[in-house]
Amino acid sequence: MVTLLGLGAALGYGVADFLGGAASRRSSVLRVLLLGMPVGLVLLSAAAVLTTGPPTGGGLAWGLAAGLAGATGILTFYRALAQGPMSVVAPVSALAAAILPVAVGTMRGERLGATVLAGVVLCVAAIGMVSMEDGGRAGDRVTSRRLMGGGPFLAAVSGLAFGVFFTMLKEAGDGNGLWPLVASRASGVALLLIIAVILGGRMGGGRLSGATTLVLALFSGVLDAVGNALYYLAAQRGMLSLAAVLTSLYPAVTVLLARVVYSERLRVVQRAGLAVAVAGVALVTLG
Repeated sequence: MVTLLGLGAALGYGVADFLGGAASRRSSVLRVLLLGMPVGLVLLSAAAVLTTGPPTGGGLAWGLAAGLAGATGILTFYRALAQGPMSVVAPVSALAAAILPVAVGTMRGERLGATVLAGVVLCVAAIGMVSMEDGGRAGDRVTSRRLMGGGPFLAAVSGLAFGVFFTMLKEAGDGNGLWPLVASRASGVALLLIIAVILGGRMGGGRLSGATTLVLALFSGVLDAVGNALYYLAAQRGMLSLAAVLTSLYPAVTVLLARVVYSERLRVVQRAGLAVAVAGVALVTLG
């Protein structure tokens, strides 16, 4: 059951990230999120009311904190998608997101065998490989600025934020139904609204207009909420490390869609990095 839930979450996140990234190329990241995330909030709220009992204070508190981390992660992630190819940004973010829950799970007593540890090492190596952009001399300031300010760096930051999000949802505990997810989405939407008010007319990008852009943003929010729900259920029914790593398979979906729709090409080292990432995630899953 945990495997099916985790893979279902990966599918939801993968398609949501592709749609959100496509919409953010047509408009600003913040505008896309301000449409998609409230739709997800409505969906999760309806599901919580229909399927679960009253919430608890502890679960809501963890959910609120998780939402702040999740909103930070998704905002940074979509910004990364707008700056770099999806086939590089998505794996970097996913691998960074997987490492933190694995570490936390280990500290909490989840036993990782040799196979899982080998997979984690491969994941770390893959992050560096898929983050490599266009060549340049070592120490070149221009190359350094491109790396630090480009999609791969922002993807790593978003991945760490997602890792915190995954860990906090696990801490929300069982017996709270879907209410921690509602709280997390509510705090995430609140954070985005605050940022929008601060930026005012300086959000950047064009207006969120056009039927295609609106549909992309809408379905991105819906599928992201579905992914959240499936991951939460997986984390409550199994080990944090296993649920997080299975969910982190979502770049496979995003990369496949990016190849089909945008015909994105990868450098040799990036292809090798993706292969190492697949091997690392596979080892962790099998272990």
